[in-house]
Amino acid sequence: MTGQTTPGPAPLQYRPGPRRQALAALLDGLRTHGGAHVVTGEPGGGRTAFLEFAARSFRAGPVWHVRADPARAPRPHSGLRTLLRAAGRSVRLSDDGTADKVFLDVLCEASARSALLVCVDDAHLWDPASRAVLGRAAARVHAADGAHRVGLLLTVPGHRPVDPELAGLPVLELAPLTPGDAVGLLHDLTDGAVDPAVRDELVIEAQGNPALLVALTHRLSPDRLRGRRALPRPPADAGTLAAVAGGCLTGVRPDHADLLLSVAAATRVTGEPDADASLVRRAAAVLGGRGEVPGAGAAATAVPVPHAEPPLDEEELPELLVLLEGRIRFRSVLLGRAVYAGAPPERRRSAHRALAGALPVPHGVPALLHRSWTVPGPHAGLAAELAAAAADVTSGLPPGVRRTAQVRAAELTPDGAERAHRYTAAAEQALLAGHPSEALRLLDAAATCPAPAPVRGRAELLRARVLLADGPVDDARESFLLAASLLADPSPAESGAAVLGAADAAWAAGDPAACLRALAHEAPPGSGETTAPPGTENHGAVALLRDHRDGMRAVLQGRFDLAAAPLTRVVERGRPATEPERLLRSAAAALMLGDVTAARRAGARALAAARTPRAAALEPRALEYLAYAELRAGRHQLARTHAEEGLRAARRTGQRNTAAHHHAVLALAASIEGAQERVAEHTATALATARRHGLAQAAMLAQSAAARAALGAGRPREAADRLGPLVRPGARRGHFAVWMLAVPCFVEAAALAGQPESARAVVEDFALWSECGADPQAPAQLLRCRALLAAPEAADELYLRALDRHDETSGDFERARTELLHGKWLRRRRRLREARARLGEALVDFERCGAYLWARQAGAELRAGGAVPAGAGTGEPPRRDGRDLSRLTPQQLRIARCVAEGATNREVALSLSVSTRTVDYHLRNVFATLGVRSRVELVRLVEQAEKASAHL
Repeated sequence: MTGQTTPGPAPLQYRPGPRRQALAALLDGLRTHGGAHVVTGEPGGGRTAFLEFAARSFRAGPVWHVRADPARAPRPHSGLRTLLRAAGRSVRLSDDGTADKVFLDVLCEASARSALLVCVDDAHLWDPASRAVLGRAAARVHAADGAHRVGLLLTVPGHRPVDPELAGLPVLELAPLTPGDAVGLLHDLTDGAVDPAVRDELVIEAQGNPALLVALTHRLSPDRLRGRRALPRPPADAGTLAAVAGGCLTGVRPDHADLLLSVAAATRVTGEPDADASLVRRAAAVLGGRGEVPGAGAAATAVPVPHAEPPLDEEELPELLVLLEGRIRFRSVLLGRAVYAGAPPERRRSAHRALAGALPVPHGVPALLHRSWTVPGPHAGLAAELAAAAADVTSGLPPGVRRTAQVRAAELTPDGAERAHRYTAAAEQALLAGHPSEALRLLDAAATCPAPAPVRGRAELLRARVLLADGPVDDARESFLLAASLLADPSPAESGAAVLGAADAAWAAGDPAACLRALAHEAPPGSGETTAPPGTENHGAVALLRDHRDGMRAVLQGRFDLAAAPLTRVVERGRPATEPERLLRSAAAALMLGDVTAARRAGARALAAARTPRAAALEPRALEYLAYAELRAGRHQLARTHAEEGLRAARRTGQRNTAAHHHAVLALAASIEGAQERVAEHTATALATARRHGLAQAAMLAQSAAARAALGAGRPREAADRLGPLVRPGARRGHFAVWMLAVPCFVEAAALAGQPESARAVVEDFALWSECGADPQAPAQLLRCRALLAAPEAADELYLRALDRHDETSGDFERARTELLHGKWLRRRRRLREARARLGEALVDFERCGAYLWARQAGAELRAGGAVPAGAGTGEPPRRDGRDLSRLTPQQLRIARCVAEGATNREVALSLSVSTRTVDYHLRNVFATLGVRSRVELVRLVEQAEKASAHL
C-alpha cells in the first residue's frame, strides 16, 4: 500500500471526454457538501489518472490519496492504517469493532475546518476488514447529505462486480475517450509527429481505451508513426492487449475459458457488444468436448437445439461476463479482445467451427464468417459464397457486419481483380457504417491488388467520394478525374458522375478555373458516352449528366441564358426519379437556377430516398441541400432544423466536410436570431474544418454569419471590416458562388459605418448577379443597397421599390431589414409618423421570424422617435403566457423556477447537483432567451407564466 497527501503529476493528462459537465458538477459537489462515489472502468480506462485529476482539481482543503500495492499481502486493517499514515494521523485500530467509530472521528476532525477529499485507488485490493470499514464510512458520509464536508472517491475495476461492501454507493463509470480526445492524447504522446492516416487507425484500434492507445503508440517506430512503413497487422496483437489487461485473465477455470472464448469469437463476427447466450453456451459445450461436434467445412450443419435447454444461471458465469435478457457480453470490451487474441490459432478455429455449427442458418453471413475463420489460407469457393451473402440486400444485416464479411471474403480470394473488387465493396460498407478512415484503408488494400481499369476506376471513384465528404477536396478532385479516365470506356455513366464529382470538389474549394477544367474533361473517342443506345437507362443517365455538366459550365462562365435549358432538363428528369443521387443532382440544378421551390421538393425526396441502409451516406448531403434551399427562400428557422438534423447525420457517418457546411448554415441561422454565442461556436467549428480541408464555400458562409451577427448587434464597422476583403475584387475575395450573397450585408454595414464609397463598386457587380435571376431575394436587396448609397432625394423611392419587390418573394427577415433601414432614414429626416409605421412593420416582421436581436434595434428606433412599442411590438421575445417558458430547455426551466423562488445561484447549484458556473451559464441563456434583464423581471415573468398555465 502506498500513500500520499499531495499527488504528483499524472503520467498522462486525464481527459473527461463527453461527460465534462457531469464530472465538473461531481467535483463541485464534493467540494461543497461531500459525498462518496465508486469510480469504475475497464482495464486501462484511466481510473488512476482520474483520481489524480480529481486530487489536483480539489482546492477546498487537504487531499488524502492512497493506492493499493498488490505485491504486499494484506493484513487486517492494513489499508486503513496506510491511509491514516499518509494523512499524518497516528491512530490505533483494534479488531474489537471500534474501527468504524475511530475512522469516522478522524474524518470529522479533519473536515471540521475545511473540506476533505479522500481518494482510494484500487479499493478492491484492500484487506476485507479495511474494505468493510471504508464501505460503511462511505455510506454514512453519502447519507449525511453535506453534514460532513468529506468527499470519498474509491476506484474498483469494471471487469468484475463491485464488492458487496461498496455495492450500495453510487457508481461513476468512466466513459471511453471520444475520438477527439484520443487524437489529443495521441498528439501529446508523439508531439504531433504522427501521420493522419496512422493517427486515425490507432484511434479506431484503441476503441477509446487510453492505456491501449499508449501501448499501441509505444509499439511503433518513428517511421511507422510517420506513415513511412506499414503498420503491423494486427496493430493490437495478443501481447499488447495482454499487457493492458494486466492479470485480469489469470486463473480462469477451463470451462469458463471455453465460454469466454465462445463469447469473444461470437462478438468478433457480429461486431455487437453481446451475443445470444444459448448460442455461445452450445458452442462452449462443443468446444470443451461436452456437446455434439458439428460437421466441418462447407458441409457444416446446425447443431440440434434441445427442446428443454435450461437457461444460463448468472451464478455459473465467470465474473468477466454479464448476462442480461438472454444476451451475454464481457464487462470489458478490451478483455474480450484479449481473450480472442491470446487463444492459440487452432483453438480459435475450433471456437468458430462450434459457433458455425450452432447457428440455425448454416449459410447465412454469420455462419459463413465463422466458417471462414476455420480455414487457414485462400478458399475461392467460400470467399464467393461469403461475398454473395454479404451483398444480399434482403438480409437486413448492418453495414458493419457486411464490411467484415467482404473483408474476410477478400482475404480468402486468390484472384487479384476479384480481391480488389471485394475490398472496394468492404470500403463502401465501412463508409455506410460511418468510418471513412477505415474505408480509405480498405481502398489502399484494393490498390495493392492487380486489377483491370474498371475495378480500379470504381475503387478510385469511391475514394474520391470519401474525400469529398471527409478530406481535402483538392485530393478528392484528382481522384474523381482519375476515376473518370479509368471508367470512360466501360461505364460512361460512372465516368460522367466522376467528372461532375471533380467539379463539385473544385466548387467546394472555390476554384472556378479548376471547376471549368474538370467540366471540360471529355470521354475518349469511341467510348460509351457517345455510343449508348437511345432509350436505354444508360443513355438517359449519360444525358442527364451531360446536361448538368453543360449547365454548370455555363453558370461558371456567367452565361445564365445558356444554363437555363440544360439545368431545367436536369430538374425535370429528377421529378419522377427515386434514386437519391439523381434527386440530389436535380436539387443542385434547381439551386443554380434560383428555383428554390423545386430545390426544396427535390431535396425532400432525396432525403426520403437516402433514408435506407444502402444510401445512408447521402442523408447529410440531402439535408445540406434542403438547408441551403430554405436559406435562399428566406426560411432560416426551417434551414436551422434541417442543418441540426444534417449535423447529427454527418457526425454519425463520419462526414466532417458536410458537417462543416451544416455548422455554417447554423451560424447563419443564429446570426438572424441574434444568438451571439451560437454564432461564434458554429463559425469556429466550420472554419476549423474548412481551413484544414480547403472548403472555401463553407468558410465564406461562416465568416458571413459572424459579420451579420456583428451588424445585428449594432457593430457595423466590425461587420464592414470582416466582409470588405471577402466581397471586393482581389485575391482575398470569398467563394465565387457565395460572395454576392454577402454583398447586401456589406453595403449596409459600410453605409452605417460612414464608409459608403467603399461599397459602390460591389453594388454594380451585385446588379449583374441580380439580373441572372438565380436568387429570388436579390432584386429587392439590390434596390435596398442603392437606397443606402443614394442621394436623399432618390433614397425614398428606392426603398419603396425595394419593398414592392419583397412582396414578390417569401422571407420576413429580408423585408424587415429593408423596413428597418427605411424607418431609420425616415426618422432622421423627422418624418416621424411615416417612420413609426415603417419601424412598427419591421418590428412585427422581425418578431415573426424570431430575429429578436434585430427586433430590439427596431424597438429602440421606435422609442427614439417618440413611440412606445405596445403589444407584440416590444422588440423582445413575447412573454404573455405560460407558453413562453416552453422555449427554455428542461435544465434552464428548472433553474429559472428555482431563481423565481428566491434561491441564490449557489443554492440552485446545490439543489440540482451542478456547479455554480453551470448555473451562471444557464441563467445567462435564460435571460437572453426570455429577453429579461434582471432577476426581478425573471421572477415576474415566471409568476405570470405559472398563473397563465394554471388557468389553461
